[in-house]
Amino acid sequence: MKYLCLVYSDEQDLHGLPDSPEDTECHAYAQGLAERGHMLAGEALEPVATATTVRVRGGQMSITDGPFAETKEQLAGFYMIDAKDLNEAITIAAGIPPARVGSIEVRPIRQLQV
Repeated sequence: MKYLCLVYSDEQDLHGLPDSPEDTECHAYAQGLAERGHMLAGEALEPVATATTVRVRGGQMSITDGPFAETKEQLAGFYMIDAKDLNEAITIAAGIPPARVGSIEVRPIRQLQV
């Protein structure tokens, strides 16, 4: 089953705390997942200041610079994984290095019927 692990962290904390992971640690963890057949995709995101939010209401599009909502934590990246069940996905998510300074949201990928 596919799961998306969304990495949330305060951008200042992600790189500024003593327990903050280095990019090389994140890459090594992703490489290990890939070697075990769990990693389907994953990327780090540029800082939240580079975000653009698009909304359509009543057929009219509006564009806003920045994230969709003011929050203490921002979406920093994602890992798309393959796991046998939610318990295995949670175990994998717990190993994602930024979990030490932020949080990892684990969500199943919905299978669309075409």
